[in-house]
Amino acid sequence: MAKSKIKYLAIEGLPKGYLIILGVLGLLALVGVLSAHHMETEGHIVTGMNNQIVWGLPHVFAVFLIVAASGALNIASISSVFKRSLYKPMARLSGIVAIALLVGGLMVLVLDLGRPDRLLVTITHVNPKSIFTWNILLYSGFIGIVAVYLWTMMERKMNAYSRPVGIAAFIWRLVLTTGTGSIFGFLVARQGYDAAILAPMFIALSFAYGLAIFLLVLFAAYSFTGRELGDKVVTRLTNLMGVFISAALFFVVVYHLTNLYATEHHAWEAFILLGKNGGGPYATAFWLVQILIGSLIPLAMIFSGYALKSRKLVGLMAALVIIGGFGQMYATIIGGQAFPLVLFPGAEITSSFYDGVAGTYSPSIWEFLLGLGGVSLSLAVIAFAVKILPFLPESLADTIVDPHHSD
Repeated sequence: MAKSKIKYLAIEGLPKGYLIILGVLGLLALVGVLSAHHMETEGHIVTGMNNQIVWGLPHVFAVFLIVAASGALNIASISSVFKRSLYKPMARLSGIVAIALLVGGLMVLVLDLGRPDRLLVTITHVNPKSIFTWNILLYSGFIGIVAVYLWTMMERKMNAYSRPVGIAAFIWRLVLTTGTGSIFGFLVARQGYDAAILAPMFIALSFAYGLAIFLLVLFAAYSFTGRELGDKVVTRLTNLMGVFISAALFFVVVYHLTNLYATEHHAWEAFILLGKNGGGPYATAFWLVQILIGSLIPLAMIFSGYALKSRKLVGLMAALVIIGGFGQMYATIIGGQAFPLVLFPGAEITSSFYDGVAGTYSPSIWEFLLGLGGVSLSLAVIAFAVKILPFLPESLADTIVDPHHSD
């Protein structure tokens, strides 16, 4: 691609619409913080969480945003690591979206701890055997390395280092998502978590979720600024989305087939797939939201060519993937805790402590507002960043993007 053709510009002036959007996002982020404060001062009695469900709706939001952050960097990685010129103009936006999503996810995660100040204990007393300790290092390192990556792309004198730093960021984000998936995969006491395949499955999920969010951000940014977005870019990203959704669905199928092969997991599969023993809500989240809305309908829209009939349909497809992602995280995180612990394999347990009974959970408005606050913070960071720094190309018209790319 001829470098002279690409010109990056920040959003000029202070349009009224921009100020309204930024103000609403900032207000929602503040509401999220106030909700966390309310839950901390009043106690978890105001939430739907209990002794069985200790990771509630905020964790669904947090893990989704963290996983999506890794996938959002895909566009930049494809550009620098795999040398695909079509994606290069969007690499800067890809980097800032990745950082913003991780910041929003970490906000929810930290505020949902109950005692956010205790995060300092984890930092000052490192436990190398704890996957949570590893992830603190991975999350902070991700923000740092992507920030350096953006510097190498935006500072002409540093352009020569863009690919080496991009490769480092690519490897780091794979490790980060592996760590996030391993949080669940290492929990051997939970029938729904105890699986090594969760690590690569989370990587595949991150590709789909991150690209879906990136597509919506790209559409919103170019629509708001009145800049041209060519069909070639939209078509390529839409087809890439089809590949990522297919990969994610493949790992989900393999995960459940593996569990069905192992007798010890049959009860869990009946719970999550058939809704038995109190698993109805989670089976609904799995089949209706994750599989149908988040996977099969978007795949049908993409491979039939229907989605590419208009930008609105592409945006709808991306939105469905995001909805399916929340369904996936809800079924995995909440459903995995709701399934009763197998304390004595092969024995039937009855007691007054709900042993052998599926957990119940109804999220409160405070939990939802905290999660919404994290999403709003991520979007506010993106909106502010593209206003003050040149992350967006002046045009992504078909005549501007490289017509001779070979992938």
